[in-house]
Amino acid sequence: MNWLVAGAAAFGLAVAGLGLWVRLAPVEAARWHVDPARAPDPGEGGHWAELDLPGTPDAVLARLDAIALATPRTIRLASGPDEGRISWQTRSRLWGFPDYTTVQARPQDGGTRLVILARLRFGRSDLGVNRARVRAWLEALEQVEE
Repeated sequence: MNWLVAGAAAFGLAVAGLGLWVRLAPVEAARWHVDPARAPDPGEGGHWAELDLPGTPDAVLARLDAIALATPRTIRLASGPDEGRISWQTRSRLWGFPDYTTVQARPQDGGTRLVILARLRFGRSDLGVNRARVRAWLEALEQVEE
């Protein structure tokens, strides 16, 4: 019976260690704050989108930043007004898995072209979480436009 208790304790420690690593692993903002148009394909655990909107890049980015920061467990990871880019980190509720979303805004035909890249840090699949978050942000952004 002692081996069963020891095995359960070892399993519990491993799960707790994984949880701590996911939450406390250092974040290198420069690794995630990249031009989404030039970044590699995010694969199954990510989402890439492009959208043209009216307004200046600064104004569109400011509205999207407010929408992103209103999302639970989301913080601004990096921003560069001079480069027209913002990156956010959003953590999952239970485990705190970090996802990173970067948006680049550039002038386009009197408006703004947004390029958005969302990707996960750990694992291979996020079960569509990044896609759903980006779509919700873009829907909210388009509603602000109306």
